[in-house]
This record gives sequence, structure tokens and C-alpha cells, in this order.
Amino acid sequence: MSRILFGLLWLVRFLPYPVIATIGNAAGAMAFWLIAERRRVTRVNLAKCFPEMPGAQREALARAHFRAFCRSFVDRALLWWAPRARIEQLVHIEGLEHLRAAMATAGGAPVILFAPHFVGLDAGLTRLTCEVDLVVMYANQKDPKFGELLKLGRSRFGAQRLVARQEGIRVTLSAMRAGRPFYYLPDQDYGPRDTIFVPFFGVPAATTPGLSRIAQVAGALVLPCVTTLLPGSAGYRLRIEPPWDNFPSADVPADTRRMNQYIEARALEMPAQYFWMHKRFKTRPAGEARFY
Repeated sequence: MSRILFGLLWLVRFLPYPVIATIGNAAGAMAFWLIAERRRVTRVNLAKCFPEMPGAQREALARAHFRAFCRSFVDRALLWWAPRARIEQLVHIEGLEHLRAAMATAGGAPVILFAPHFVGLDAGLTRLTCEVDLVVMYANQKDPKFGELLKLGRSRFGAQRLVARQEGIRVTLSAMRAGRPFYYLPDQDYGPRDTIFVPFFGVPAATTPGLSRIAQVAGALVLPCVTTLLPGSAGYRLRIEPPWDNFPSADVPADTRRMNQYIEARALEMPAQYFWMHKRFKTRPAGEARFY
């Protein structure tokens, strides 16, 4: 089934982008009914994060999220196989000057591109690889073929350094010190190990404090980097912001709260595009009932 799916995606890349967008939206509408477990997780997450939102509005948001997620998945047909020029046309970059200025900082300070889990994260990453060589950590996927294609999409252009999570952070730090910005996605629940509970939309969430700790160890500048899926068939906008002031601080929990607050603000701007399908609240404080 995987080979059939990826074969269809390979064919999709030849279509005009408005047609690809229509296919992605249709796939999302079907997936909402076909993937019951992720539908349930999405509903739980939205109920926890937006308890004051009317139920009908949350349901509409859940459906919109499935459409956005599947749009981004179908767009991987372009990220994995389309020519570079088409990807440059698909994803518009704002703030690239902030990244170039940070990389040119006196003394060559390492750089972290803080990229939360919004649906456009792979589109933004692939577009960035057309401009700079990055270091990116990845997790092994259950489907090896999907994992291979993800790595392909993240390393087609330039000389990217992909680091498996099992390799640890030392390899990543070495690549950062050699001048590669680190495209870092720190906002998922990987279990209780090396995490702290900080609020996410008012709900205690097991959160890795890695953004603060890695920035401290590496002496790195942290630049928020968020990719937005634009309406219709307008593609994506990758926005790189200036480096955060006073980050990291001596207070790791406060830094981690700041990170979550930033993600909340962006999620309020585009609520359908955050990764609500993920079990963001899987790990609970001692004695608290499970959500899922």
C-alpha cells in the first residue's frame, strides 16, 4: 500500500498546483472520517486547549485541520520530486536577511531555527535547503519507505546534515559549531524523560527544555521560523524572525514557557495548522488521568 501511495504522489507532481491543492483538501475531508483515532485525538486536544469555544466551532476547526494536514502531505509530491525552481515558487521566504545576519555574527555564533510543528514545516525546511546548509534531527518512521522519502525531501538541495535522534545531541552541536543552522522542532510529547511540565493553552504539557539548554551549551542565537500554508493555491510563506533577546536565560522553565507561549500565539493566528493530531498531552503529571 505504501508503494502505491507514493507512486500516486510521484504522479501528482506533474499536476498544476491548484489541482494538487484540491486533491489535498479532498483527502483531508476523507481522512477525517477514515482515521478515527486521529479524529478522536484532535477533538480531545481542541477541547482541552479551547474549552470556551462552542462545540460546533471546534468540530469545524478539527475538519479544517485534517484538510490542512493532508494538503501538506500531498504537497510532499513537490517537495520530494519537483524541480528546485518549482519549490522556490511554491514557498516564499520572508526574513532570510535575519538568518544571514545571524550566521555572519562576529565570532560565528551558532544558530537555532526554532520551527514549531505546523503543517508547513517540511515545505519550509525544503525551501531553506535551497539557501543554506542545515543540520536537522529526525526520528525513525514506522514505515521505512516513508522515512527514506522524508530524508530525501530534507536533503535534496545543498549539503544537509541529517542526524538521527539516536545519535544524540553531540553530533548536532558539532555541525552547528561548523556553521550549520539547526532546524529544531522541540514541541512534541516524547514521554516523561528529560521533560518538564509547562502550560500549553493552560494545560500542563510535558515539554522538552531542549531549546533553552542547547542554546545555552552552544552559545546559539534562536530565531523563530514558522511556515504558513496560504489560502487557496497561493503556496506557503516561510517567515524567519530576528533572534530572541535575553534567550536563553538562567531560568530553563521560564525559557520553556516562553517557547510554548510563542507557539500558542502562532496557533491562534492559524489554528487549523498546528499539529492537533499529535498526542500533545500524552504524558500526564503523577496521579492525573490520561486524556486519550
